[in-house]
Amino acid sequence: MPEKRIRVLVAKPGLDGHDRGAKVVARALRDAGMEVIYTGLHQTPEAIVEAALQEDVDVVGLSILSGAHMTMFPRVLELLRQKGAEHVVVTGGGILPDNDIAELQKIGVGRLFTPGAATDEIVKYIREAAASDN
Repeated sequence: MPEKRIRVLVAKPGLDGHDRGAKVVARALRDAGMEVIYTGLHQTPEAIVEAALQEDVDVVGLSILSGAHMTMFPRVLELLRQKGAEHVVVTGGGILPDNDIAELQKIGVGRLFTPGAATDEIVKYIREAAASDN
């Protein structure tokens, strides 16, 4: 029986219009053998969670450069929990101050990556996080 491929939803929440990093990460995850769904720009937390449920993903990766991370990450976590999908790993990256990273991780967000993070580290983390959830 073939091993289940990790399914990752990559999303750009809010008004942030810069998606080069999200596309680079999405391609690295795909090249590592994962199934990747990219939602595109300007997604609401509600749309992200709905897509995550419809696509039956293991991981949601949010890319945020707009400074809205302290609103977007908690809202996505809250909606996943409300829908009974707390098993979905929420991770991401962007312009994130260290203090905010610590606060987000306290509420249940997984590892967060800042500009310059190596894609192989992101791939490794997602593999480990998805495996620990199963």
